[in-house]
Amino acid sequence: MRLLILGGTQFLGRAIAAHACVAGHDVTCAARGLAGPIASGARFVRVDRDASNGLEPLAGQKFDAVVDVSRHPGQVRGAVVALKRQTGHWTFISTISVYADNHTPGQRSDTAPLLAPTAPEIKHSTEETYGAAKVACEQAVGESALICRAGLIVGPEDPTGRFTYWPARLARGGEVLAPGTPNDPVQFIDVRDLAQWIVDAAQTRLTGIYDGIGPTLTRGQLLAECAAALGSSCTFTWVNRAFLEEHNVKSWAGPRSLPLWLPLPDYAGFATRDATPARNAGLKLRALSETTLDILGWLRASNGPVAGLTIEEEREVLAAWHARRRDPGDQ
Repeated sequence: MRLLILGGTQFLGRAIAAHACVAGHDVTCAARGLAGPIASGARFVRVDRDASNGLEPLAGQKFDAVVDVSRHPGQVRGAVVALKRQTGHWTFISTISVYADNHTPGQRSDTAPLLAPTAPEIKHSTEETYGAAKVACEQAVGESALICRAGLIVGPEDPTGRFTYWPARLARGGEVLAPGTPNDPVQFIDVRDLAQWIVDAAQTRLTGIYDGIGPTLTRGQLLAECAAALGSSCTFTWVNRAFLEEHNVKSWAGPRSLPLWLPLPDYAGFATRDATPARNAGLKLRALSETTLDILGWLRASNGPVAGLTIEEEREVLAAWHARRRDPGDQ
């Protein structure tokens, strides 16, 4: 299969290229080349998708399949006009951030309501318009394509450092600050599993809209399984939302955050998407223990990014939590 990846130089795009190359496909990565190196065995073509003729270096070339990872509607519209007609199969990597309802658990991709798309004149997305811009991208791609609405993607080479926080923290052992309750839902997918499914789906010409995500786990299950995989001795101190917010601990990602934590019940549906259709369509998932060990190995070898509480910040919050519980006035 001659596969064109519009992107392919970072995380999911590079993982798709790497898997496709190992599987023996002819892989071309078309990008600006600023995010990082391409996978071994792939061919690089420099393009500028923001320019009116930015895809001209691909003119006249035919591909069996295209995978587009862009978040910008202008870029996606341009690619569809320039390439889709002469391409056998098209995959667009979207996001579960397209959904309008993050409160209701158990929603499916075929029935869940979407955000309104960004206006036609909007070419670029921002952090604030990310989900709406991806809706506009999906509409530009149209039918007869695979729309993969990816959830939280984790694994080696993750540039966000979100999930990476937990293997790094659990490897140190000891008392671990855990947000919310052990029963809170979490949901994610290993980048390599998603990449394999995308390549396989392109080869079989799968079409339709799917949530590319793993099953829902409880946070207690996640932390316990990660710690067991690492052979780490941990005790978990569960701290409620009100206390965390009072002490300026942020949710989801970034500095002074506890990654993968989202306030409940506000986000009760975000980590409970029904991904059964994707698994029925061939999505295979590796063990959490393998993901955990591989992330820690990559982190130690590369000194990759980790986002979340620092050691000192975690100690401060834990100390405040224990002091509060010892204060008779707060009982």
